[in-house]
Amino acid sequence: MFSFKRQVGDQAETIALKYLCKHGLEPIEKNYLAKTGEIDIIMLDKFEQTLVFVEVRYRQNTRFGSATDTVDYNKQVKLIRTAQHYLQKHIKYQDFVCRFDVVGVESDLKYPQISWIKDAFTL
Repeated sequence: MFSFKRQVGDQAETIALKYLCKHGLEPIEKNYLAKTGEIDIIMLDKFEQTLVFVEVRYRQNTRFGSATDTVDYNKQVKLIRTAQHYLQKHIKYQDFVCRFDVVGVESDLKYPQISWIKDAFTL
């Protein structure tokens, strides 16, 4: 059974996925899980021929900072390691340029405010 937190996270990821698709990215995989961590969404930016690893963060209230502010150094390291694992398992993407984006979903999920930070950090 899903926890409430997981359901909210899934909703935020779906919102982010639709938003990114509207902006020209093509979905490859959702919730990629490895020993090193999880990547919420993996997409292809066809215009830039770039593989995009997307971290989605949700905050209903921004009193203690924005959703995108929560991707700290430790989280970035986990995402990088998980992306490296993904590339080892999926050799067809090994020659692609890679980028890490962060999508913040804030406020009510019915009327969310979305912040998209392209190339939020690097390998």
